[in-house]
Amino acid sequence: MATYEYRCPSHEVLFESHHPIGEAPETAACPTCGGVSRRVISRPYLSQSGSAAFKLIDTTVRSAAEPQVVNSRIPGAPKRVQPYTSNPLHQKLPRP
Repeated sequence: MATYEYRCPSHEVLFESHHPIGEAPETAACPTCGGVSRRVISRPYLSQSGSAAFKLIDTTVRSAAEPQVVNSRIPGAPKRVQPYTSNPLHQKLPRP
């Protein structure tokens, strides 16, 4: 259902009406005075949130069912140190 706006000519009041897309009538009865009101062209409703807000919402919803692992190391286990090498070809070797 889309929201359409109508303007009453007698007292210049905007009111909204919900109809399926493409099926909104050109005129509607004003809820205040009952007069014939014409449909006006209005801007579409777009979300005011930015991508950062959507990312936060998605992360919050997802974390309820799929919690992210913060630390994969077992507490108290010794930390494995990778040997350092300066040869760039060694970086392509598989790691254990």
